[in-house]
Amino acid sequence: MSGEERWCVVTGGRGFAARHLVETLIKYEIFAVRIADLPSSIDLESYEENGTLGEALRSGRAYYISTDLRHKTQVLKALEGVEVVFHMAAPNSSINNFQLHHSVNVQGTKNVIEACIELKVKRLIYTSSPSVVFDGFHGIFNGNESLPYPPNHIDSYSATKAEGEALVIKANGVNGLLTCCIRPSSIFGPGDRLLVPSLVSAARAGKSKFIIGDGNNVYDFTYVENVAHAHICAERALASSGEVAEKAAGQAYFVTNMEPIKFWEFISRILEGLGYQRPKIKIPASVIMPIAHLVELTYRLFGPYGMKVPQLTPSRVRLLSCSRSFDCSKAKDQLGYSPIVSLEDGIQKTIESYSHMRAENQPKREGPSKASVYLGQGRVADTLLWKNKRQTLIVLLVLGAIYYNFIALGSTLITAVSKLLLVSLIFLFIHGSLPNRIFGYTVEKIPASNFHLSEEKSRDIVLLMASSWNGVVNVLKSLCKGKDWILFLKDFHSPLYLSMCTRKRSKKSMLCF
Repeated sequence: MSGEERWCVVTGGRGFAARHLVETLIKYEIFAVRIADLPSSIDLESYEENGTLGEALRSGRAYYISTDLRHKTQVLKALEGVEVVFHMAAPNSSINNFQLHHSVNVQGTKNVIEACIELKVKRLIYTSSPSVVFDGFHGIFNGNESLPYPPNHIDSYSATKAEGEALVIKANGVNGLLTCCIRPSSIFGPGDRLLVPSLVSAARAGKSKFIIGDGNNVYDFTYVENVAHAHICAERALASSGEVAEKAAGQAYFVTNMEPIKFWEFISRILEGLGYQRPKIKIPASVIMPIAHLVELTYRLFGPYGMKVPQLTPSRVRLLSCSRSFDCSKAKDQLGYSPIVSLEDGIQKTIESYSHMRAENQPKREGPSKASVYLGQGRVADTLLWKNKRQTLIVLLVLGAIYYNFIALGSTLITAVSKLLLVSLIFLFIHGSLPNRIFGYTVEKIPASNFHLSEEKSRDIVLLMASSWNGVVNVLKSLCKGKDWILFLKDFHSPLYLSMCTRKRSKKSMLCF
């Protein structure tokens, strides 16, 4: 390392947003960068190898250091001799494991703060999250930094990020250390390994047709280059002398693209840009939530045995169905932040970066799916797997109507059957009265021959009913005879009497011993 170069550390430097920050710091020669992350060595993508990062690693303007933030000795080694720390490391937010999140987001952050104080690092910028003020139930509309931490958070990630943020703010001013926190909202862009891949996976599985909630919830998204820009703005503000640094130090800032958009409209633009169908079918969150709880419970049971992290969780259902928009005035006024990439341009760049995931590049499945094979590849499989959408919707409507009218209302069996018969007759009457074509659509009629019974069939049915009735009557008559009842009672009580005698004998034998 050259003594003239100014060095910084980016923890979690191989993460999604951190990669873009590292790239920006190197590209514009703001700092020489020490990339700290958990893997034992750095594994570069081909575009990185031939790009800015690869060149910087070869020239010595950047280097990688394997660091586990849970071990303070490793943190001290990673931070030695640096001027600034961008603390961006955090576990995957979709993993709801409190122990994991606490060990990194809280204990790891404590280690970073203590190392900064001991090594006299000048500035610490912490990557927080808007979820630190989100309780998981109440939407946030144009929220600002005056929002308090809620008593309970939506998941372990949010709770521990809030605790880590509070530690960073509290550490401001200790031994000359200046700190601030950035809360980027819903980061997206090239290199994202969560949002776009999960959307494409859902689209290819036929699950992207659904909208959870009413579809009107508003979100603030942040393009990843704007997130990197916000961190650099924060560092510059803290490095400034006088009033600018005083205002920024010890503060938290919401950062967005400043262009609120309906959540499902944003999702639709990404999917349509990649050639997939936009979501259209709205499902209330209250209907999905019990399924999400069941999925989460299943993961808790089988997660230790290798089960993949599920996409459908209660916290995710709440996030998909509520509004979360934020006011960035404070970041604009005190940090000088404003987006450098518009939302529209960010969406377009994101779509272009995932050209390999376009619908036309989808690998073609040969033969039926495993699920279809297990279900018999018949009408049942087509219905359950939504291959025949019309058939599936009809079945769902019929089952819902049966449940609501005949089960949920607590009707007796005879009442339920009577209602079902009445509904069937009304349906048949209305269906039979309809014209052959309605608005250009052909109405398939049930042939009258289906309801016609020949004289021979009618006679057979009547004889069967009469025979069954006579059989029941004869059984009742035989049971009504006194001698038969006495014989039945004798047969019933004999085994009981014998078992009691056996118990008494066994007790006597035990007393003898």
